[in-house]
Amino acid sequence: MAHDARRFENWSREHFISHIRKLEHTLSKPSRITPHTQPATQFTSTPPRVPKPFDFSVHPTRKIALKFAYQGEHYNGLAVQKGYTPLPTVEEVLWNALVYTRLVDPKGGFEGCGWERCGRTDRGVSSAGQVVSLWIRSCLRDKDASNLSVKPSLEDSHPVEESGAFNDGYGSDVSGLDDQFGGLNTWDEAPSNTNLNVSAKNPKLTDDDELKYVSCLNGVLPPTIRVLAWTPVEPNFSARFACQYRHYKYFFTSRGLDIETMRNGAKRLVGEHDFRNLCKLDPGKQITNFNRLIHRADITALGLVSGEGGHGPGQVYVFDLVGSAFLYNQVRHIMAILFLIGTRFEHPSLMTALLNVDPANPLPPFHPDDPPLPVVSTKPLYQMASALPLVLWEGGYKDGALTWRTDKISTNKEDAVSGSNQANVPSQTQKDGKDNLFHQQRTVYERSLIRAALDEHFLHATAKHHDRPLEYLPIRPDAPIVEDGVVFGVPLGGGTEKRAAKYVPVLERERSEGVEVLNERWRQTKGTRRVARDTEGDADVEATNS
Repeated sequence: MAHDARRFENWSREHFISHIRKLEHTLSKPSRITPHTQPATQFTSTPPRVPKPFDFSVHPTRKIALKFAYQGEHYNGLAVQKGYTPLPTVEEVLWNALVYTRLVDPKGGFEGCGWERCGRTDRGVSSAGQVVSLWIRSCLRDKDASNLSVKPSLEDSHPVEESGAFNDGYGSDVSGLDDQFGGLNTWDEAPSNTNLNVSAKNPKLTDDDELKYVSCLNGVLPPTIRVLAWTPVEPNFSARFACQYRHYKYFFTSRGLDIETMRNGAKRLVGEHDFRNLCKLDPGKQITNFNRLIHRADITALGLVSGEGGHGPGQVYVFDLVGSAFLYNQVRHIMAILFLIGTRFEHPSLMTALLNVDPANPLPPFHPDDPPLPVVSTKPLYQMASALPLVLWEGGYKDGALTWRTDKISTNKEDAVSGSNQANVPSQTQKDGKDNLFHQQRTVYERSLIRAALDEHFLHATAKHHDRPLEYLPIRPDAPIVEDGVVFGVPLGGGTEKRAAKYVPVLERERSEGVEVLNERWRQTKGTRRVARDTEGDADVEATNS
């Protein structure tokens, strides 16, 4: 028994979460003990309390968009997935919060509320401005709004009662959240300080009187997911198809890299190109068009210098990439090539070569001094960059289409009309202290700075007793020569690197098969089996319905 306990001592948090979720997934029968019932004992005399059912049909719904941020390292990607995942997904946790607060009807699922996302992010990737659109419960009655779908009865219910428990995706019960949320039984009421009488005398309410979506959800979500704002939208609005561009940021340090050479490689991305050699090829998606339009690709310094005395990783930079849409892992593949260019193992023209896929329409040299440009019709094998520093910064929408707002009531009428209540003027209902979202994020940032300062001083302490290794990169006249047998590290972002004793140029590496070949093989194997399963499932449903 002691041995079984000791084997968990060195497990990471992610390992524990993965282990617990796997056990939950493999359980054949759920426990009969729920947050609403307790096992009968000789001391129990009162029957368990039966929760009052919540009737969604008597409440109005409206179409809105939610903007939220999340730290991707804690999640198995954004999109909810079928079956077991080692970590929870962001949508899974956000959906549970929406269900727990009774803002959506769980019976309809994602499809029932018209759920659409701006952009999908993979495991480990963060976002500072993800957007989803959905139909959500509203408290507005007789409001002159085209996206209010039902006129409800006057009787309303609070979204959260003592019964009901929400799982935050980490195996923890967050029932009893008054300390975190300031009383969940008041968030869906019209604010008393608006001097509005919600009665037959004055039935009309405005968006300022709407349910406190931001405070409500943040009160039950883990701190690694924060709802930033919401906006009313038209009934036919789609967060996915209305998005005109996606803006990604990738943060990295300059250690071992020539930034100007990387900028030379980055600017070659602007325009419409075929990116099949700069993404992960997934035959299951059956993609045949790899053309994507890039509006912006540049590298700028953040003005932060990490590590004094030459011990640290250098200055912090950010790669900004803006495009209409992106392929699977496209940004991380692009960043991996930029790292190779930055080390000077590769010439910036490698980026142009990887975009030169069609022998019938070859690209001209990007610069007169570029070497001859080969046609690269199949993808060379190389490792993509780390997901940790990648952030979906924002999705861009048509000017005036979205009027983001929080639960505050602006004191500035112009701000209220424009929906921009992020001005420096304090709002009438702005919360102070721990419930203020800006304050929460600032404390997170402060803790991160303190941790960075501690790590830097630990590095200085180490330098007193251990020599700094030779820096072979970027390759330059005054750098040590990479001799045969010397192991060096090629940056992959986020403090990770690929260790090797010999570098093989990208265009001399093994190639994957062509997209057409991969797609056809999938159709003949896995695709055939998937069609058979879907057909069998449809037949079972039809037999059940008949």
